[in-house]
Amino acid sequence: MDGHQDGVEREYRKRRKVPVVQVLGSYPFLLIALTHAFRQGARWIPLSLGLLAALALLRWTVHLWRGRTLVGRSGIAARWTLTERRWDWHDVYDLRAEPVPNAAGHARKWFAYLYDTEGRRFLLPHLDDWQLDDVPGEVAALREAGARERGAAFERRAAVEELVRRRAGHRKAWQRAVAGGVFAFAGGFLVWAVLELAAGHAPTPALLLWTPLGVFAVLAALLHWRWESQVPRPLRAPGR
Repeated sequence: MDGHQDGVEREYRKRRKVPVVQVLGSYPFLLIALTHAFRQGARWIPLSLGLLAALALLRWTVHLWRGRTLVGRSGIAARWTLTERRWDWHDVYDLRAEPVPNAAGHARKWFAYLYDTEGRRFLLPHLDDWQLDDVPGEVAALREAGARERGAAFERRAAVEELVRRRAGHRKAWQRAVAGGVFAFAGGFLVWAVLELAAGHAPTPALLLWTPLGVFAVLAALLHWRWESQVPRPLRAPGR
């Protein structure tokens, strides 16, 4: 973090080493699975998954070195992997430090988010516990500095809080639908490998494409229909 403790100008970027096991921990298992698939003759599977894994690793690497959160007298700017966005202080509804439920040992346990006046949430790069010792304290200091710059405190408004809850519910619905599709793909891959070893033939498109897509579509429709049940408990209105 660059800046003055008594001022608002700050820059948050990568300064500490990130846990390598967290970034690359799953790649050895992926490599084993891809090697097995390649030996079985279904070469499009390892090629496709290998490309996705390479793109994910490239995106993560670019984010580590390009990502920034810039804070100044006029507002806040967030620079992500490919895009950048800036908000004036009057367009910022709130700044919040949010814990990650059930985070693994090496994973980040705190993230900082900016909420705009439409209830939309934006991740603030490198404002997390990999780069900072006290994320809630840092966010509290930013809120105080921002309140001085805009001449008004950050206050909760019922209409915006309802938008925050609704967006959080739909965001969680997408996350769980994607997770369901990934689990369906993993299960289909295991069934595919067993059938290939035992019988020499498996319904590859059904197990590795149509089933995961079907699970994702069903979960997405169901969870978005019941978006209220997906709202994280800390954001739920009293009585819900």
